[in-house]
Amino acid sequence: MDASLQKRFAPLDYGIFSLLLAASLAIGLYHALAGGRQRTTQEFLMADRSMSCLPVSLSLIASFQSAVAIIGVPGEVYAHGTQYWFLGCSYFLGLLIPAHIFIPVLYRLRITSAYQYLELRFSRAVRICGTVTFIFQTVVYMGLCVYTPAFALNAVTGFEIWGAVLAIGLVCMIYTTIGGLKAVIWTDVFQTAVMFAGQLAVIVVGVQKTGGVMEVGRKVWEGNRIAGIDLNPDPTERHTFWTLGVGGVFLMLSLYGSNQSQVQRYLSAKSEREAVRSVYMVFPALQLSLALSCVMGLVMFARYCGEESPPLASSNRDAMVMYFVMDMLEGLPGLPGLFVACLFSAALSSISSSFNSLATVTMEDLIKPRFPAMTEARATLLSKGLAVFYGLLCLAMAFLTHLMGDSVLQVALKIFGMVGGPVLGLFCLGMFFPWANSTGALAGLGSALALVCWVGVGSIVTRVSGAKPLPPSCRAANTTFNLQGALWNITVSRPSGLQRFYSLSYMWYSAFSCLTVVFVGLFISFLSGPLKEEDVTPGTVYPCLGKLLCFLPERLKKKLCCVTPLGHSLSAPQKESEDRESPEAQTLLVEDETNV
Repeated sequence: MDASLQKRFAPLDYGIFSLLLAASLAIGLYHALAGGRQRTTQEFLMADRSMSCLPVSLSLIASFQSAVAIIGVPGEVYAHGTQYWFLGCSYFLGLLIPAHIFIPVLYRLRITSAYQYLELRFSRAVRICGTVTFIFQTVVYMGLCVYTPAFALNAVTGFEIWGAVLAIGLVCMIYTTIGGLKAVIWTDVFQTAVMFAGQLAVIVVGVQKTGGVMEVGRKVWEGNRIAGIDLNPDPTERHTFWTLGVGGVFLMLSLYGSNQSQVQRYLSAKSEREAVRSVYMVFPALQLSLALSCVMGLVMFARYCGEESPPLASSNRDAMVMYFVMDMLEGLPGLPGLFVACLFSAALSSISSSFNSLATVTMEDLIKPRFPAMTEARATLLSKGLAVFYGLLCLAMAFLTHLMGDSVLQVALKIFGMVGGPVLGLFCLGMFFPWANSTGALAGLGSALALVCWVGVGSIVTRVSGAKPLPPSCRAANTTFNLQGALWNITVSRPSGLQRFYSLSYMWYSAFSCLTVVFVGLFISFLSGPLKEEDVTPGTVYPCLGKLLCFLPERLKKKLCCVTPLGHSLSAPQKESEDRESPEAQTLLVEDETNV
């Protein structure tokens, strides 16, 4: 950005930003010295399974609402209108299904890593594949989360970019390593409050400086930024009601159903009921968060629409939001610092969640099975070392992130779809189809990863995934613009052949890859010999097919689906005794008692 357009922080802004980092470190230090002082893996990785629903729900929000969303969504709405807002429709099923299907299955198994489920249901090979896939996805995403706010701050204020990257990475690394999951969850609670406060401050001041609510509404309406329901079923259309409302369900399931960062929070709750409540509490907060981000984009459009060459037009779209914030809050000491604290709070919450979950899956899935005799003290120390290792790896990934060309929002959702979708497919295959076997699961995962990476890389190489931004004029009458849009569709030829295949909307990546795992997995399972009910580990299949196929004869129904009910939740004395055993032994004991 032109140096003449750059804004500067006041000393108070630096003070508020520093206070955020100091408070996060203080929470980590408190949990390092309180309770059991993080001396066991259960305390360090699982918060002693003692968390209530409120902090768990706020942590779930903070993990999802990253700096990528706070910067990316307003930029998306500024350029393309409010169509993205329909993603909120996917939150209903995207949270309801994890609450009533995934949580009951995973919580009652008393596991630590979500991917332990894959070994119980399929085999150790499937578990390792799921773990490695998650590690790859999260490491790439961490680099994006660290780099995005640092880049935006540098572009607008001249703040040293790698200084900001190091500040985020090191603070996260320290409080995650010394305070464990409890520190991560409670800093998420604090950071969630800062996030909402920062967004509200920008919106209130922005509306006031733009001329009031009515003036903002008039400009965004005349500028055609208020989108109607687009029911076009074409999956290559970037954003329609179907891509966001249906494709978004699979995206939400991959985040809240099978992603270790979120599942670990459910498993840290002190009871299954608390875990389910935390998901219900997430729903209104996510809707509010999405609304605030979209409204910020509309206020930004109202502020700059109609200018021949708005200052932010020369910048990357992700830096535009930061410029708007500094422009609106200039002359109000402390408020720019509050928003930057909001932005970096989102980054800290996402990254700390990733550090802790990566340390957990590496320890539980890759190291402990090979060294079963490892002492508890050594395992805890190694878990903390893994958190440090992933923190350093995150900083390295940030240096590679600037090579990506798309908006950060689109890149982030592509990553979740390309890598998270196939892992979701493994969980769906295991929970809903009892005859699926390990061979089918591995074949489905490999096929899905190959296909979706082919589509994703092809879209990047051919650059067909973008969308033409709407005109920036405040006075683009609706009828005129719609006519222009119709003429555009007539005169511009649509991609065909492989290029059309590469044009698949990135919002469908999760659904496409998940369904590929299920269909290929079922096909290969039937060819290689489907599992029988007695071969399936009890409690690993959600008994929905028995209810859906109630009209079939009992003999055929038993042949097609597992009718064994889920295990019951454990009482407190059972939990204490079984916490001393391995997750696999705990599972078999719980389910054996259930069957009896």
